[in-house]
Amino acid sequence: MSTTTAATKGYQISDPPLAQKLFGNTRWAWIWVILRMYLGYTWLVSGWGKLGNPGWTQTGAILKGFWTNAVAIPTAPARPAITFDWYRAFIQSMLDAGSYTWFSKVVVAGELLIGVALVLGAFTGIAAFFGGFMNWNFMMAGSASSNPLLFTIAIFLILAWKVAGWWGLDRFLLPAFGTPWQPGRVFKKGDESSV
Repeated sequence: MSTTTAATKGYQISDPPLAQKLFGNTRWAWIWVILRMYLGYTWLVSGWGKLGNPGWTQTGAILKGFWTNAVAIPTAPARPAITFDWYRAFIQSMLDAGSYTWFSKVVVAGELLIGVALVLGAFTGIAAFFGGFMNWNFMMAGSASSNPLLFTIAIFLILAWKVAGWWGLDRFLLPAFGTPWQPGRVFKKGDESSV
């Protein structure tokens, strides 16, 4: 009978003790605040630098230039910046539609919002996810730069989402709002009357 139960419900595999401590114990939050602040500061500086540049905030010319260089196919033996044809086609369609004019504003706003959220420790896991997603897109378009390091830090912050914002606003936001699988105090108020 236990075999049937295990086969239908699956097994819960626990994390190794080191992972439980690093990613789930507030005692180790000091590690994550260092990485979170570094990553947040990096995003803030990047977004702030773009904010005053009309090539980003008005015309989108800088993003257009980046996309144009990324989709260019060099002569042999050089390799193109974008390895995957489907991604090149996606960027080319964005270029053809003139999407760089509005998408450059999305990039600037995204970098600033991610930076602010990470520095404040507000919804750290979500902010790190979107930061990592932006890093992934930059890498897919052929821009290595610091993106692999920033992407790696973002992955670690996503894994440590429960404690990465402990020395920040998440200490209050997570208990208040909770998660999709465990609503916080804000969403339980209406349920208390029915209990």
